[in-house]
Amino acid sequence: MSVDHDGLHLHGMELLRTATARYQDHALAVLHFTATRPLLPLLRAIGRRPDAEPDPFTGPFAPESLLADIAEVRDGTGTFAIARPYTIAFLTPKAQHTPALRSEPTAVLPPSADQWLWHLASRSTAADFPLAPEIAADQFGQAVRISADWSALVLRHGAAFLGHRADSGDGDFYDFGALHARTVYLDALLLGSLQRDHIDELTEELSEVFDGARLARKVAALERNIARFRSTYWRQHLTAHGPANELLLAFQAQHRLPVRFAEILAEAADNSRLVQTQESQQISGALGVLTILGLPLGSALGILQVLGDESVAHLLVALGLSVAATAAVLTTRYGRLVLSSLRGGTRHDPPA
Repeated sequence: MSVDHDGLHLHGMELLRTATARYQDHALAVLHFTATRPLLPLLRAIGRRPDAEPDPFTGPFAPESLLADIAEVRDGTGTFAIARPYTIAFLTPKAQHTPALRSEPTAVLPPSADQWLWHLASRSTAADFPLAPEIAADQFGQAVRISADWSALVLRHGAAFLGHRADSGDGDFYDFGALHARTVYLDALLLGSLQRDHIDELTEELSEVFDGARLARKVAALERNIARFRSTYWRQHLTAHGPANELLLAFQAQHRLPVRFAEILAEAADNSRLVQTQESQQISGALGVLTILGLPLGSALGILQVLGDESVAHLLVALGLSVAATAAVLTTRYGRLVLSSLRGGTRHDPPA
């Protein structure tokens, strides 16, 4: 599609279906724009910063209008809902934009270049979010140096690409860079988004394991979903080499995905051991009940057989005495332990 409105040109739209175990119809919409108006104020408007310009996603750019008869727009309260769209900005400076430029191709970037890159990625100005000087170096150190010509920075709610030499216009290398930003580099961030959504769902599923009954079935389903996610989506390399991998790793680090997934694996393993322990206790309890029931009855029937007694009355007396002996044994500490083991198979208390 092609839509022009208020200094924005929409080149097209992509829909990426990202089905999960619970949400089979979940998808992400990717809108490709070119802005002819100042970029940072536009990003602040998308982020709904204080005193920002009006939201650009209204009128012809309203998601409900763009996706009419194609997809249903979430109302912002679902599992995967985010407060505002994730933005990926690409800015090529002119010769007058000296804060972003290298003084010469081999010169070190001025600190103002990373500050500008951070503003674009965070959709904020110093007044919106004053970055503490103590952490500024760490934040700027996360920038991905794609080449001497441009850098990228990935944050939680946005990413940005910033050129470090003047854009010469049509035919410039930046045309090639923009193509990469809209394709393979975008793919890296979309893969990170998929991983984040699946880990969010696994976290919810893990927190509901002890709600209600059927612990073993829930743990088995959780393990299947974890295995499916790990074999399908959990990748830390998008290509054999190159900046796309660094962008994916940066997105994962921003959302703590490796740490969260490791915690999910550890807790799922604990729950699996708990289920195995309960099943073992239940089996041991069943064997104990069989022993308690079978020993008196077997002894009584064996004595009658040795004596050659075929009297029905004596057989009924033996059965009655066996039942009485079994009831007596069940009142002992061992009998109570056996019954407790059987009940333990249906109790779902979390491990201490």
